[in-house]
Order: sequence, then structure tokens, then C-alpha cells
Amino acid sequence: MPAIRFSYGGHKRPNLDSDLLRTFVAVADTGNFTKAAERAGRTQSAVSMQMKRLEGMIGDSLFERGSRGVALTQRGGELIANARRIVSLLDETAASMVAAPLGGPVRIGIPEEYGHAILSRALGAFAKRHPQVDITVRYAHSGAQIAALAAGELDLAVVFEWQDLSGGEVLMHDPTVWVTSELHHMHEERPVPIALYNRAGWCKDFAIKSLEQRGLAYRVAYTSDTNGGLRLAVTSGLAIAPISRSNIPAGCRELTAADGFGDIDSSNVVLRRNPNASGEAIDGMEEAIREAFTNR
Repeated sequence: MPAIRFSYGGHKRPNLDSDLLRTFVAVADTGNFTKAAERAGRTQSAVSMQMKRLEGMIGDSLFERGSRGVALTQRGGELIANARRIVSLLDETAASMVAAPLGGPVRIGIPEEYGHAILSRALGAFAKRHPQVDITVRYAHSGAQIAALAAGELDLAVVFEWQDLSGGEVLMHDPTVWVTSELHHMHEERPVPIALYNRAGWCKDFAIKSLEQRGLAYRVAYTSDTNGGLRLAVTSGLAIAPISRSNIPAGCRELTAADGFGDIDSSNVVLRRNPNASGEAIDGMEEAIREAFTNR
């Protein structure tokens, strides 16, 4: 019997089962039916049957079989983003139904560059579950955040650590690199115009040192106290700037060894907690931040 293809016009639509979508995500994540079965707590044959059923509903193949496992077909790639959102929403809803709402204050310090991409995701998930929590967020450079944490002004702080690890939890490795505009090519000028933070310590010990080690003549063309200011300097064609690799603006690129540059530091992004801070609200926010970085 030929497969039935469903369209999204006036024709009948497939009635997708969330359990099938959850298994589909597990197969896509692992690239392997056996590993997906272990994750789902099912047998491999049960997973195979579920995917055949889902493919029948969609009317097309979702996976390409190979010697090393399976990969998504074009149709599978079209489905996976929505499947992940549905599974995530179901998990979030289930968690909100069983978790008792928390209350109380939580004070967070985080670098500005992770405010939108990471913290917004963490706050969104947390606020839906615990709308009574009073959250305060402080954007500042890592030195100020560490001092605030030590002074008891913060409960949680996400900071950059360049050399010695504090014993905090490493959330990701995100080295700082020189970044240039793909339109303006300011890195080709000599002396090369650079944008820096208006804090001397890190800039002297890492950013400027990386240029001097490579014998690159430079001039400071722009200073700012925020990451947003450095991004603006690059995108507008004023200068190149030191920016964390995960935060390179659109229309810009990293300057590599092939360009005569290289990594500025070997930053780890670390989550620190005030040892005197306790409470379920802080525990919950700590977990939400961890999940947001994991799923970035």
C-alpha cells in the first residue's frame, strides 16, 4: 500500500502523538535506535515500530540508515525543531504541575553577553514555574561580580575565569578572540584600530599582550565599559575588538592565525554560588541557569 502524504492545506493533517515525537527526538539525538531505546526505556524493536508509524503519519522517510547509525532526512530535519519544542513544552508543563511554587528573592550576576541568549531562557523557564520569586539581575564584569558575591550581595554569579579555576562549576569553554567586520576589514589597517574595555587589567594582560606577542602595531580607537559597546565598534567599522567566541555579531568573524591573530585567552564560563546562600528558590534558579547553558 503506498504511503499516504499529508499536506497542510485543506487536506487532512496527521494527528501526531507526543510519545512518537519524544522517541523521534531520542533517535535524532543519539543517531542510533539502540541508544534511543535505552533512553526511552523501550526495546529496539518497539522504537523501530514507533518510527515506522510516525513515518506513515508524515508520509515520508525521516531517517537515512547507514553503517554508523541513522541521520535525519530533509523531511526529518524539517520536523525535528518542532518536535523538540513540543517535547520541551510537555516536560516544562509536567514539571510545573508537580513542583510546588517557590517564593523569595534570588540575586544573579552574569556577563552582559549572556543576558539574552542564556539568561532569558533560564528566566523564562523558571518564571513560569515559580512566578512568586523576586529576581534581581546584575550585569557587570567578572571582577565586580566576584567581589559582589564575596560581599554577600549576590546569590549566584556567572563569571569568566581565565587562569586558575575557583572550584566553581564550569558551564562552557568560551575563549575570547579578536573579531572584525566582514564588511569593513579593519584588521587590515596598520596600526590596527582596536576597541577595548576601559578596565586596564584584563586588557593589558591578555588583549594587548596577544597583539604584542605577534608583533602587531595597534592603536586604541575606542573604549567602552560594556560588551555591547565593543560589538558596536566592530559592526560599525570603527575597530576590531576582543569578544567571546559564542557572542560574535552577525556580519563579523573571528580573526584566526591565518589572519595573523589568534585566541586572546582560554576563558571558562563558571557558575559560582555564595556559600551562605540557601533556599529552594536559589536551588531552582541554579538548575535553570545550568540547563540554559547545556541547551544553548
